[in-house]
Amino acid sequence: MGLFGRKNENATPEAAAPAAVSPDLAALTGDYTIDPVHSALGFSARHAMVTNVKGSFKDFEGTLRLDGADPSRSSASLDVKLDSVDTGAPDRDGHLKSADFFDVENHPLMTFRSTSAEALGGDEYRITGDLTIHGTTKPLTIDLEFNGSAKDPFGNERVGFEGKAEILRSEWGLTYNAALETGGVLVSDKIKLTLEISAIKNA
Repeated sequence: MGLFGRKNENATPEAAAPAAVSPDLAALTGDYTIDPVHSALGFSARHAMVTNVKGSFKDFEGTLRLDGADPSRSSASLDVKLDSVDTGAPDRDGHLKSADFFDVENHPLMTFRSTSAEALGGDEYRITGDLTIHGTTKPLTIDLEFNGSAKDPFGNERVGFEGKAEILRSEWGLTYNAALETGGVLVSDKIKLTLEISAIKNA
C-alpha cells in the first residue's frame, strides 16, 4: 500500500467522499526532518563524451510534510551548501565551486521548494517545485519511490524515499564548457540527479 491515497476521477458525487485513512497511513502523516547522516544527494555528468563522472553534496538540510490522505497537501524543502560538492578530485571540486560553475562565493546555496505533489500508483510519487541554482529559479519534477517506514533502535519514526530527476545545467546559467579536438564538449549539459532520503518524524 502506498503512502498517499488517490482520488477516483470516475467516481460519482455520492461516491466521491474521501475514504477513511487506514491506521498505518494515518500514523505517517506529519512533519519530518531529513537525516543527512543517512541520506545522500548525488549527481552525474558525461565527461569528454565517453564516461560519467559522479559526485555528491555532503552538507544539506531539509524538511518534509507528509499527508497520508491527500498527496497534494504534502511538501518538501531542501537547502544544499554548494561548497560541500565532492567528486573525489579536489582540483575538480575547486573548479566546480569557482565562477565557471556554482560561484559559491556569490551563490552559496542550492534550494528546492515544492509546489505540488501527486501519487502515481503503488509506491510511486512525483513532486514538483522550484529549484534555485546560481541565482536562477526554474521548475523541477522529481520522481520518487516510497521505501517504507520503520522505528529505529533509538525510537525515531523514519520514512525513506529514493528520487531521480534530470536537468539541463545551461537553463540555470551553468554554461561553462570546452570543445574537444575530436568533436563534442568536455562536460554534458544534461545532469542526472539522485536522492536517497531518510527522514525522522518530528516529536
